[in-house]
Amino acid sequence: MPPSDTQTVLVVDDEPDVADAYAAQLREKYAVRTAYGGQGALDAIDETIDVVLLDRRMPEISGDEVLRTLRSKGIETRVAMVTAVDPDFDIIEMPFDDYLTKPVSRSELFETVDRLLTCAKYDAQFQEFYSLTSKLATLQANKSQSELENSEEYVELTERREAVRERLDETLSEFNDDAFAAMFRELNPNPPLPDEVID
Repeated sequence: MPPSDTQTVLVVDDEPDVADAYAAQLREKYAVRTAYGGQGALDAIDETIDVVLLDRRMPEISGDEVLRTLRSKGIETRVAMVTAVDPDFDIIEMPFDDYLTKPVSRSELFETVDRLLTCAKYDAQFQEFYSLTSKLATLQANKSQSELENSEEYVELTERREAVRERLDETLSEFNDDAFAAMFRELNPNPPLPDEVID
């Protein structure tokens, strides 16, 4: 049984056997919930869900509709479509994070969930880093050097930003899949933590 602080994955599939099979595998590492249809997914998703594995082709409420509803409500939980539907150009406008075509192997399941959790952690840390950097820049533009040097708050802010930078570096090191790391570098040709503030 996973510890209470383990991240939570919601598996959504209208075929209970499929959902239960994925859930049984993922429970080795995560807290897992299941939903056997679109309405069940919408009822189950709350702030405790970290990743959703979402089937596309379901009766009554499709995975596509579930995804649209989540995003329209401002729910930014990471979503991977896990489906027998071969991707077409319609996926370009769909706000999911990953797309897996069935059959999906055990290793693909775990790699996808791990990657999405790492991305979510990176996003949260980068937002914090950006906020701290913005505050530093504002103070540096409006205070003299002596005022900055004599401010305990400024020193603490600088130290907090450095601590977040170190956590970001650690999180980036978790992107250990070679292909994913290469894609990340291609999308981010510049260093992800620029020193835009002159210390």
